[in-house]
Amino acid sequence: MTDSPVWRPFTQHATEPEPPVVRRTHGAIIETDHGLLIDAISSWWVITHGHSHPPIMQAIREASETLDQVIFAGLTHEPAESLARELVALAPKGLTRVFYSDSGSTSVEVALKMALGFWRNTGRPRHRIAVLQDGYHGDTIGTMSVGERGVFNAAYEPLMFAVDRLPFPEGDGAETLSAFEAMAAGGDMAAIILEPLVLGAGGMRMYDPQVLDGIRRICDRHGVLMIADEVMTGWGRTGRTWACDHAGVSPDILCTSKGLTGGAIPLAATLATEDIFQAHWSEDRSRTFFHSSSYTANPLACAAGLANARIWAADGMQAQLDAVAAMQAERLQAIARGSPFTNARQTGTIAAIDLRVDAAGYLAAVGPRLRAHALDRGVLLRPLGNTVYVMPPYCITADQLDQVWQAIADFAG
Repeated sequence: MTDSPVWRPFTQHATEPEPPVVRRTHGAIIETDHGLLIDAISSWWVITHGHSHPPIMQAIREASETLDQVIFAGLTHEPAESLARELVALAPKGLTRVFYSDSGSTSVEVALKMALGFWRNTGRPRHRIAVLQDGYHGDTIGTMSVGERGVFNAAYEPLMFAVDRLPFPEGDGAETLSAFEAMAAGGDMAAIILEPLVLGAGGMRMYDPQVLDGIRRICDRHGVLMIADEVMTGWGRTGRTWACDHAGVSPDILCTSKGLTGGAIPLAATLATEDIFQAHWSEDRSRTFFHSSSYTANPLACAAGLANARIWAADGMQAQLDAVAAMQAERLQAIARGSPFTNARQTGTIAAIDLRVDAAGYLAAVGPRLRAHALDRGVLLRPLGNTVYVMPPYCITADQLDQVWQAIADFAG
């Protein structure tokens, strides 16, 4: 039993040791009371350029001199307005409107409500939602409903709504596309929501960009809205700014958070097409988009997001992504030769491999053991059961990556 009153996320306190205390962060390094850690998972996939990235931290400091939280219904401010314009410029073509919230889960909740509101307000009240097997979209009720059912959410099943599930797209995705075509042809499918190219918490499962293109084409044929959950995959993780860029597709709604501020401070945004916005535009106030949070468009978070967006708008990020991807590929190929491993895979800067174990899955005992082993060797990992992944900040060095992959190899050896 711990003396701390803190109840930590995704933590079984009965089996977990007391965590190290973080004292300082910089680059790919977390300084704790137990020593230095290389952050090989970007602190749950949020840190992009590196911890305490100077331009972003400076933007927060400067904004704090003049602004704190202000209500965003009936008022506005420059950081939010400027960031929205930058997001529209960076986003896939056709996304013209930006709705702010405060986490990946809420950005998905917003997307689902936008989709259903669109159909209701246009006089065609479609309500069915299609999802991919093993998908994960958050831990609120709506996002759990459109995610995979299992140990994450079994206790909350009575609260969740039904969805139409598609098989994970293996190979060319023919089975998935055929199933979706049949569903969409019924005429009452409102939207499909998916993580483009990489299913994160579902085990870093990866699929081909041509599948994404096929899904977009089916949506176009049958008038189904496509929601791209780019909360994890956005901001360069897959080797492009957005995972959708690999397939050259534009979703009707895009969700972003995590790397939106470079990971410095919470912020989320849901981007939508003009058609979806116009479906809510009316002198009839009952067609208002009824969603908000108290901290919508927090000025300090928007200032951080704006600094981040301007980094992406400048030259240089693609070369950095390519360099990290190349370093990851070299080390993944080397470790994949070991007999304890299987299913090595990579998309952009994300590399993953599975440990051969008798009992696989999220609750596989090997996960906590590997996490503790890595921590003792100065590396922060958080395996998904027997799936080991490395998703580092883009500032990571070759030597630091060597230390990360060596810790994994030592465990398996």
